[in-house]
Amino acid sequence: MSTLRRKLPSSSSLFVFEAAARCGSFTRAADELCVSQPAVSRMLSRLEEHLGVQLFERVRGGARLTESGSILYRRVQEGFSTIESAISEIEARATGIETVTLSVSTAFTTHWLMPRMSRFSQRFPTVDMRYQLMSGRIGGPLVDVDLGMRYLDVGSLKPTESLVIPEITLPVCNPQYLADVLQGKGKKRTPTLISMDNQEREWASAFETAGRTVNTLVFSDYAVVVQAALLGQGMALGWLNVISNSLCKGELVPAVDACRVTSRRCCLVVPANRPVRPIVENVRDWIIEEMRADMLEIDALYPHLGLASILESHR
Repeated sequence: MSTLRRKLPSSSSLFVFEAAARCGSFTRAADELCVSQPAVSRMLSRLEEHLGVQLFERVRGGARLTESGSILYRRVQEGFSTIESAISEIEARATGIETVTLSVSTAFTTHWLMPRMSRFSQRFPTVDMRYQLMSGRIGGPLVDVDLGMRYLDVGSLKPTESLVIPEITLPVCNPQYLADVLQGKGKKRTPTLISMDNQEREWASAFETAGRTVNTLVFSDYAVVVQAALLGQGMALGWLNVISNSLCKGELVPAVDACRVTSRRCCLVVPANRPVRPIVENVRDWIIEEMRADMLEIDALYPHLGLASILESHR
């Protein structure tokens, strides 16, 4: 740290630099820091002079980082994030409550996590769970969260990635719909396929046989797709990491006799530039344990799906 102090004109210069780089403007940075724009400009000029490099290019309407500025900004961001996490952990220890933020889909939260929140609360009574929810396909970078669920292509797992289960899909419906429509025990009805917009329809080929008509229901949110299937509105392609709880309870049943394992894996990922707190590791491990317990329970109910063998072969 004594070396770092000699490399900087002042510690406050880093806060000014971070604000200017993030805002892309000395004026906006000054507004955020409640100082004048000339004060920000002088501070950054002193920093550049002290380091002997140009950090910003003054452009029309703002300021743009140079290559040297980008290198410094990336490291300053990482350092500030680490310090912020440490302060949050200290504050949490003082109150006894720790906040964990998940980046997950609305479908996973609604149909898998919410039904077991009482069990989660018993296991983690001092955790305040927060959510960054996505209604469509899940993806994108992890920003301001502790943990995110993502589908990743097959390959070596990085230290920041933990396998939950392979991506496994299975057409499902509720038991009454299976009996009445698919097995023909009720009044004859045209089958209905429920899907998300832009979803591939290969799974529906088993029901779209020659000369047979089908109805369709299309939604933009997979949570609604699953809810429609639960209400007996038709068949849906079920992702097991979302519908496993409903399969275990018998609220949904397989509409066909085989599931499909894709080339992707459902993983829990932590941000690479954010320290992993012990409580985040514990929450991650709990989700993985619960999910794999679901898979084994489904395997006992429907051994012909071979879920136990799938899990064993994808460790």
